Amino acid sequence: MPTTYKVLGQSNPAATTATTLYTVPSATQTVVSSITIANQASTAATFRIAIRVAGATLAAAQYIAYDVAVGAADTTVLTLGLTLGATDIITIYGSTATLSFAAFGSEIS
Repeated sequence: MPTTYKVLGQSNPAATTATTLYTVPSATQTVVSSITIANQASTAATFRIAIRVAGATLAAAQYIAYDVAVGAADTTVLTLGLTLGATDIITIYGSTATLSFAAFGSEIS
């Protein structure tokens, strides 16, 4: 089973909008090593991250981070080691449009 190390997704979502950062391809497993959240504004913001197993509808039980603060002009790095199966989705949300998200890891097919 080949492993590909890569940037899994990057996004600068609209404010207060749940957005897909990454969807695991079919017949693939993924290990998410880290997710970064960069705040490009001069004021603090908050973010949310959810893992939607098999593309399920967004629900409270799926959040791994909820309304976590990121300081002005600061970056938060989450070192995770998340294991995801085919069609699982990472969903992101920012309180402002000044947050940029990036996920890094490996796909195993």
